[in-house]
Amino acid sequence: MYVRIVIPVDMRKDECVTTTADAYELLLKEGQELYGDVPIGRPGRAKTYRWTVRALNALRVRMSIELSGQSNVAPGPAILIGNHTSTFDPIVLVMETGWRVTAFTKAEWFSHTIGPFFRFMGQIPLRRGDEPVTDWAMRMAQSTLNDGNKVGIYPEGTRAPDEGKLYRLHSRILVPLLVANPSIPVHAVATRYEPISLGRTRATVKISPRLAVDAAVMSADEMVNIVKDALIQLGDLIYVNQYAFVAKARAARQAQDGAQK
Repeated sequence: MYVRIVIPVDMRKDECVTTTADAYELLLKEGQELYGDVPIGRPGRAKTYRWTVRALNALRVRMSIELSGQSNVAPGPAILIGNHTSTFDPIVLVMETGWRVTAFTKAEWFSHTIGPFFRFMGQIPLRRGDEPVTDWAMRMAQSTLNDGNKVGIYPEGTRAPDEGKLYRLHSRILVPLLVANPSIPVHAVATRYEPISLGRTRATVKISPRLAVDAAVMSADEMVNIVKDALIQLGDLIYVNQYAFVAKARAARQAQDGAQK
């Protein structure tokens, strides 16, 4: 978060002045208090980010990445909106681009055994249905954009149960993020995976040109539809007008019913 500072001409140098660094530390402290015993790291500013991305290159032994559209994204802040097929979605993007991408991540992962990974990457924890946490996460995303970095969001909310399909997008975080940052470029990122040999996978990542999203004049539905259509076209995806978590729950019930027969 940037704080506008007005310094009187007669202010002594040793007087306390609020800085952007101070603002970030205050925001971080607020998040630590909201999450209590769950360690959240330093979202957007993790010093371990670059080292973690370098370590991720070990995955290339089992994964081939084909990226197109990187030149569509100008240096500086951007909002990257992706379909969500795999845990690797944000990983393959940063492995190829080297960008610092701070993504909204389910808070449950931060208390999981792989929680350190998300802290090392400086991701933003988000706890569903918790309005104070949601407000904090949005302000942390704003801080990341103000730093000149990129924010990633996967509005399907959970990984799609089927490769090659796009499920209904949640607007609860997506729309406020777009409204709060009307001048920030918005891009769709479509990722698909396919096996290419025993134990190896090809990830195809495509990044769109800047989307014609104008929060000043568009409704929430119009903005969501622009993102949805861009993802479908970019990734050659089949749209399913149902939330992914509903489809997963239905599939689980059907599997359970089948096992009981």
